[in-house]
Amino acid sequence: MSKAFTRENDAPEDDEDGPPAAAIPAGSKNYITPQGYTRLRAEFLQLMDVERPKMVDTVHWAASNGDRSENGDYLYGKKRLREIDRRIRFLTRRLEIAEVVDPSVHAGSDQIFFGATVTYADDQGLERTVTILGVDEADNAQQQISWVSPVARALLKSREGDEVALLTPAGPRLLEVLQVRYPSHPSTGE
Repeated sequence: MSKAFTRENDAPEDDEDGPPAAAIPAGSKNYITPQGYTRLRAEFLQLMDVERPKMVDTVHWAASNGDRSENGDYLYGKKRLREIDRRIRFLTRRLEIAEVVDPSVHAGSDQIFFGATVTYADDQGLERTVTILGVDEADNAQQQISWVSPVARALLKSREGDEVALLTPAGPRLLEVLQVRYPSHPSTGE
């Protein structure tokens, strides 16, 4: 059988969407900040309007050069096109189910909701500041955690001064909420 009619792997088409997406609990919404939604949408538009058409042109040009089985431009181009299409499908699904939540509506509140920046201390006295964001925008390196993470779930709905229990594999730990902040509302600048 010709290589043109074989798949590179035996995974079904649905399993080709790349690494597993961050899990959203069943029955929950995909909460995301307006800034996070804007970044995902910009990536989607960049892929659709710039990268994909450019790669299609490259593959078309490479295919016109003849023997495709040993044509590096063609083989790389097809692989890159599959990666782009996979990311586009992922972003399409995530944007369709996104529930945009503006955390600035809680500015001035001492209760923890989605979008809050929280400073807390654990029972060993270690202080940490985290921002609770959506699963598609959280970045641990930036002290941003997903709202579905165990720490965020323990902190949500509590207030400054509250102590909450965090269940860990090593046993329960107490977290004390020291400070809650929200971004200022863009229209008021407060």
